[in-house]
Amino acid sequence: MVKLTLKDGSVREAESGVSAAEIIKGIGMGLYKAACCVKLDGVVCDLRTPVEKDCTFEVCTFDSEDGKKTFWHTASHILAQAVKRVYPEVKLSIGPSIENGFYYDFDTDHPFTSDDLAKFEAEMKKIVKEGLELSRFELTPDEAVAKLTEMGEPYKVELCKEHSDKGEKISFYKQGEFIDLCAGPHLMSVAPVKAFKLTNCTGAYWRGSEKNAMLTRIYGTAYASKDELKEHLEQMEEAKKRDHNKLGREMKIFTTVDVIGQGLPLIMPNGVIMMQELQRWIEDEEAKRGYIRTKTPLMAKSDLYKISGHWDHYKEGMFVLGDEETDKEVFALRPMTCPFQYYVYKAEQHSYRDLPLRYGETSTLFRNEDSGEMHGLTRVRQFTISEGHLIVRPDQMVKEFKDCIALAQYCLQVLGVEEDVTYHLSKWDPNNREKYIGDAEVWNQTEAHIRQMLEELNIPFTEDVGEAAFYGPKVDINAKNVYGKEDTMITIQWDALLAEQFDMYYIDENGEKQRPYIIHRTSMGCYERTLAWLIEKYAGMFPTWLCPEQVRVIPISEKFHDYAAKVEAQLKENGIRCSVDQRSEKMGYKIREARLARVPYMLIVGAKEEEEGKVSVRSRYLGDEGMKDLGEFLTSIKEEIKNKTIRKIEVQEENK
Repeated sequence: MVKLTLKDGSVREAESGVSAAEIIKGIGMGLYKAACCVKLDGVVCDLRTPVEKDCTFEVCTFDSEDGKKTFWHTASHILAQAVKRVYPEVKLSIGPSIENGFYYDFDTDHPFTSDDLAKFEAEMKKIVKEGLELSRFELTPDEAVAKLTEMGEPYKVELCKEHSDKGEKISFYKQGEFIDLCAGPHLMSVAPVKAFKLTNCTGAYWRGSEKNAMLTRIYGTAYASKDELKEHLEQMEEAKKRDHNKLGREMKIFTTVDVIGQGLPLIMPNGVIMMQELQRWIEDEEAKRGYIRTKTPLMAKSDLYKISGHWDHYKEGMFVLGDEETDKEVFALRPMTCPFQYYVYKAEQHSYRDLPLRYGETSTLFRNEDSGEMHGLTRVRQFTISEGHLIVRPDQMVKEFKDCIALAQYCLQVLGVEEDVTYHLSKWDPNNREKYIGDAEVWNQTEAHIRQMLEELNIPFTEDVGEAAFYGPKVDINAKNVYGKEDTMITIQWDALLAEQFDMYYIDENGEKQRPYIIHRTSMGCYERTLAWLIEKYAGMFPTWLCPEQVRVIPISEKFHDYAAKVEAQLKENGIRCSVDQRSEKMGYKIREARLARVPYMLIVGAKEEEEGKVSVRSRYLGDEGMKDLGEFLTSIKEEIKNKTIRKIEVQEENK
């Protein structure tokens, strides 16, 4: 017998070797019908897994993240089976679950059309109606390669051969006539996948490399009921409206051009205004907190990156200038600022009294991201970041690290996104030590320090193994985009190792040389990614202080253009970004245009306003705010901008 500790703390006994599915049936058939997978001692496992020892036993339904992944992974196999039924000659690639659904990649000579997607959906419905059960089986590596070769699946053969060196058996899943190489987990049958939608079809390079074959990727999502699917699709429609890649272009914040290249966005004038506002705010805030600014080169010789370890651990992600085999000097565009700022520190000798030293820099960085990873402003090859490095004594480390977290939290609060983030302790992977420098003791100690700090600050967090930088653990502050994909927005890293590699030291009170610790941090993170985040958060209706155009003056006729110009001049004199709409269009049209442009305030001027030296205020927050003295309006908007106030929209106006 084995003892199973359930999620509620209760303990249940079962025969050793009984499958998780059978155990769940014993708990309740309702739970079994809802079960997608199971966690044994925290490890996600297939429902078919035999339970052979005492463990924690957690049933994952569709309501859980792991349950959704299993459900959607099964849906991807249903899609692959449907495609193979319609076009048997198609070659299979991979079909994982992703945020909000799944995809499957196919090698086909037949470009898939919307009609094809409809055919595949129809065939998927037939497969689900058949209620096919999924069974799992294993083969030796040689048997697996032979099986896949016989099936005519070259991509699966390639994947299989990569695992054959391990000597472990290779797992497959079968449903009806369809067999797929797969580690799982999967549902017990296809029957629960009752509602699904194939959403789009795109090209995708095999393994994300443009050097490989171009495949056809079909995206989809699936739910247990039509109502759930309908709700999800409605959410996705709303997400499309907020998608920064669409909305940011419409609002003339950024654009991209093929001849310039992927991941190299052009920031348009509206976007520049926003980035400048963010930059001035961050730099001023850091100055208040004792940061001193540096300006360092955009590139360096390979020698620098060899000292830091980036050449060995990060070279593939760098843009290298020159040939190591033939050139005397090889340079690389910088993917980070840290080693440059170390040499600012090393330019003069420091005593213990000088520390902490807080260096800040608005840095332009370059990273050679895979082409398949590029997306709008969230994943780019050139970006700007509020980067900084703190050189501290070991006894100062905890306080300074907490202060970095506090600065990050302050930035999130001002931007109005503090409720949208999750905190992660990104740790090393002791089973993959070649990725990291330093010994286990240092890693375990620093991770323990960060864990304790987060607990003391009452910050909920998850621990992610293998997500640390190669030189130290970190706190990652993440947020999801409108489609549910998570990106890291802010990072704070603990570094107890690189000071030695760069021979950095300070003189202690006894006149002895000592190694400092280093904190690598961002206050707001990458400006481009933050801009994308804000576009989606506010659907383009930014807080007034960030808006490229804060006020639009609208004269009711040509007779009042002169007064409108005087109002504009006063606004600009007070630092307000504004324009005058002098077009000979109807008032309703001009008001609608201003709303569509997401301008926070409209000032309507006519005979009465000119006579009394006033303006009629219309805002996106309250609608018609009535007539106000221009000085009164200036005082209120300047206060709103100064305090970076986030006004709530209380009146919804139709864009008629």
